[in-house]
Amino acid sequence: MKSLTDPSQALSTGLAKIRTEFHVPDGFPADVVAAAEAATRRVPNQHADRTDMPFVTLDPAASTDLDQAFSIEASSSDLLLHYAIADVAWFVEDGDAVDVEAWNRGQTLYLPDGKAGLYPPVLAEAAASLLPDGPRPAVIFTVRVAEDGTVKLDGVERAIIRSRAKLAYDSVKASDVPPDFAELARRIAANEERRGASRVDPPEQEVERLADGTFRLSFRPLLQSELDNAALSLAANMAIADAMLAHETGLFRVMSGPDASKVQRLRNAAQALGLSWPASTGLRDYQRTLDPADPKQAALMLEIRRAGNGASYQPYQEGVVPWHEAMAATYAHATAPLRRLADRYVVRCALAIANGQPVPQAVTDAFAGLPKVMGRSDARASQINHAAIDLAEAVMLRGREGETFKAVVTDFVDHGVRVQLADMPVVATVKASGVRQGDGLTLKLVLADADQRSIVFEPV
Repeated sequence: MKSLTDPSQALSTGLAKIRTEFHVPDGFPADVVAAAEAATRRVPNQHADRTDMPFVTLDPAASTDLDQAFSIEASSSDLLLHYAIADVAWFVEDGDAVDVEAWNRGQTLYLPDGKAGLYPPVLAEAAASLLPDGPRPAVIFTVRVAEDGTVKLDGVERAIIRSRAKLAYDSVKASDVPPDFAELARRIAANEERRGASRVDPPEQEVERLADGTFRLSFRPLLQSELDNAALSLAANMAIADAMLAHETGLFRVMSGPDASKVQRLRNAAQALGLSWPASTGLRDYQRTLDPADPKQAALMLEIRRAGNGASYQPYQEGVVPWHEAMAATYAHATAPLRRLADRYVVRCALAIANGQPVPQAVTDAFAGLPKVMGRSDARASQINHAAIDLAEAVMLRGREGETFKAVVTDFVDHGVRVQLADMPVVATVKASGVRQGDGLTLKLVLADADQRSIVFEPV
């Protein structure tokens, strides 16, 4: 973690520029806000009363758009995960002003100085959010988790729930969550190991706004509570994906693995960071040994994530098994409908098929158009995140022009090579010739320009 000295307000100015450059929405049109406010007055009348179930939520402390609440109970040797997901579709009707605006946005965009929500706050942070200040409509997925970690969707229902507590990752205690919370996470992790999944959970490099309005660049490993909580979503999403595939419908998250050239680049990056990667060990096995608490290993974990061919959305196709390489499974996104447009439709699909009803035509039609919309919004979210990190790195390195840094060549790009700095998780492009992948270089920092979000090195 590095505090960013920014007396000239280069970060604040740069973040404002990013918002303009990537057309980040500022608020919502008046008709969308009016429609959202009207929707909050809809009285749930298709929902069972499940307010006696002990649901809790677990999120970052400051979060108010809470998609998920959970309760866990034992069923013989199995565990039953009751996963309540915000019933966004109850408030948003096909073709209304809120729906049209959500299709324009695709997902919530996050920046260090604030987010641009998928839905107006009156829904996303109040009426539809699973906050503990009153009953909320939800869709409860009951997922059966066997001793070996395999999952099966037992049932789906619309219900009214009441969250008992809003728990936070950085302060939650074992006594706050259901007794089998950690055991369920262990089962899911063990099943990933058996499947040969190569999912990577690197530390998150983020630009964080502090209480005094300044910023810092943090490189934060995920907490155990975050990893355990992610297992709940993983279990639900896999069970939902399997159910949709069995009914020959749905929208899936798919991903292929890195090719040989990208794996070689990762080996070069490991060398740059001084990490030992035996030639006889494949990527999947090697990445399981990495420790996110070690800054150098964390940097490589980030590179592994970036090296993937990228996940995308794919509607059901007859005769095709949708596959997510990192999960080593058929997978879907259903558990964050307040933040991702596609999830709202997957939830509606699962609700229909689990109750023996036909999937609404509007949902089937949406599956055809969502890959393009979500691909575009995923790309914009990624560009915004990278721009914010580039900006923070330029501010961090500003004033160090003329200093030298050790680096290793990871791969070749147009008019130069890509290098990994040895002492910090920074990747840069350098004009150099006569070098090979894996070669060491000494670089001099020539420029750190926050306005252009650019850092320039040259070989010494």
